[in-house]
Parts: sequence; C-alpha cells; structure tokens
Amino acid sequence: MKPNVFVDSDIILDLILGRTPFVIEAKQLFVLVEAGKVAAHTTPVVFANIFYILRKQYSAEAIKTILKNLRKLLSIIPVDESSVEKALSSRVSDFEDALQYHAALSASMSFIITRNIKDYQNATIPALTAGDFLAQFTP
Repeated sequence: MKPNVFVDSDIILDLILGRTPFVIEAKQLFVLVEAGKVAAHTTPVVFANIFYILRKQYSAEAIKTILKNLRKLLSIIPVDESSVEKALSSRVSDFEDALQYHAALSASMSFIITRNIKDYQNATIPALTAGDFLAQFTP
C-alpha cells in the first residue's frame, strides 16, 4: 500500500525554485509521486502560499501554469471549520502549520513532509524531511 503524505509548501518551493541542496530530495519525492508509488496531498493554503511567494518572480499566468501542473500530482485535502477550531487550540506553535497538521490528521495522512520539523514536534503524524522520508521509504 502506498503511503499518503502531506507535502508542505517548503518542499514544493524547493522543487519549483530549485533551491539547493533541497531540490534533489524534492525531485526524488516527486518522481515517486509521478510513478504512483506515493500518494501526495496538500491544502489550498499551500497553493495560496506558493502563489504569494512566486508572484515576486513570475507573472500570475506563469504561476497558474505551474500550479496547474502541480495539481496533477497532488490531491487537495480540505481545511475546514474543524481544522480551524482545532488549530486555534493546538499545541503546534505556528498557526499555519497547525491548520496544515489538523487537515492532514483529518485526511488520515501517514506522514507530513516538510523542512519545518520543529513546528510539528507535538504532532501524532510523523513529520519528516523529504530526505528522511526517502531514506525510510523504498518502493
């Protein structure tokens, strides 16, 4: 059974922006996703963050093309009222990460793939870097 992973914005930005040295692991993760060996998910919040960050370097149309291509690889899980309520009382220190975490928890994700491990230290879903996930997961 392939793992269901929540992919955080930093991993996706590593891939899109080619941020070294992290781009190597991000590419390897998305090769597994594209091959159907890993089911990758994210939230609308991540898409909004990526759009916001990329707007400094790309036109809105270019960003939409990037996001449409990304959407082919990622399913979108909801951030709903319950996610917000739980994030507001969460032990996860960063509110945005708390939203992501509770959305991932509601969607029964196996892992959170992020470079921001410290904000997920109280999470019940294992938070791993792309490299740590790749080291553990061998298809």
